[in-house]
Amino acid sequence: MVSSPDTAKSRAVRLTGFLGLQRSTAGVLAMVVLVGMGERMAERFLPIYMLALGGGALAIGLLQAMDNLLSALYSFPGGYLSDRIGIRKSLLIFNLVAIAGFALVILVPTWQAVLIGAVLFISWSAISLPATMSLMYKVLPANKRTMGVTMHSLVKRIPMALGPLLGGLFIGIWGEQDGVRLAFGAALVMAVAALLLQQWMIEDDTPDKAAASDACNLTPERNPLKLLRLMNPAMKGLLATDILVRFCEQIPYAFVVVWCMKTVAEPVTAVQFGLLTTIEMATAVLVYIPVAYMADRGTKKPFVLTTFAFFTLFPLVLLFSRSFGWLVLAFVLRGLKEFGEPTRKALIMDLSPDHCKAGMFGLYYLIRDVFVSLAAFGGAFLWQISPATNLVAAFVCGVIGTVGYGVFGRDLPVPSARQEAHHDPS
Repeated sequence: MVSSPDTAKSRAVRLTGFLGLQRSTAGVLAMVVLVGMGERMAERFLPIYMLALGGGALAIGLLQAMDNLLSALYSFPGGYLSDRIGIRKSLLIFNLVAIAGFALVILVPTWQAVLIGAVLFISWSAISLPATMSLMYKVLPANKRTMGVTMHSLVKRIPMALGPLLGGLFIGIWGEQDGVRLAFGAALVMAVAALLLQQWMIEDDTPDKAAASDACNLTPERNPLKLLRLMNPAMKGLLATDILVRFCEQIPYAFVVVWCMKTVAEPVTAVQFGLLTTIEMATAVLVYIPVAYMADRGTKKPFVLTTFAFFTLFPLVLLFSRSFGWLVLAFVLRGLKEFGEPTRKALIMDLSPDHCKAGMFGLYYLIRDVFVSLAAFGGAFLWQISPATNLVAAFVCGVIGTVGYGVFGRDLPVPSARQEAHHDPS
């Protein structure tokens, strides 16, 4: 039996409603795919590219430390700018900065230029994330916010899965130097396309200054120390344990590709490593929507605690994975670490004041990533002692953070969550 056009339209409306899709959110998701695809084609292989250009282990450690530090430093101004001038204009600025970074790496093939260009592009996700989360909370009802954040995380994994696979093909065809530079060329083209698309689809949300001045002085706070006083105690507990779990992730992060392609007894090729990353992202995608559906209807702590546990197990399993078959198992586990990540982001937004959600989200990441950047750079020294030392140290940090959140972590009461569900976002 053939469905009528009205029936098909009704099903489409129900599906988009279930997934929290609207014009503005669709524009952001398209931007995430385009910029992310180009970025992941090249960025995931930066450690290999830097080695080919003459950089060493410390240069790779510095790159990863810089990624975390810039993510920290960019997060708060990114959130403040979004609260101040609007999401659409702030995303325009962020994309132009990333495009400039891509262009620099293409034009100047040295590892020093990679570090300078990385200042502009490697933290694009961090600087744009507060604006993206704020948009989800502005346009979606309370009982669809975790789903909206989840759709962002799910769509983000599409380029994270396919980008490294395409980047691996570029390297396989054109070599470690020319292949990565060509991947950056593709990244630049897709970033320009994303910029044009987002400006067309995302509605203008420039704040009304006159209205803001009458809103009991609840204007965006530019001083992070003053904003810190507004941070919910539950968020502070989440932040402290999240820092330790991110130590677990970031200590070995930049060296995972080196472990797989250079260190293990049976090294994998660039294409095989791209396939491992695709397996990781496919695993994450499979769990996103069911988890979001459940998290929007109850407390979020169990989902966050589960994802912390998966973060913790990955470096230990990786340590014993010495061939492609075992690495597949390790990367499936790595994909499961995304189990409760959208839920954690939604919990941060739930706990943030209404007048400065993007700014508070940015402050959370500012504090977290300042500390985590130290762990990432320290990972290079641990790697020089031995790869096993690096991975075991990461595992220990994860255990402490996970147990700490299990004992001391707090959640929003369920009645409050139900009360928010009646909030009219218009």
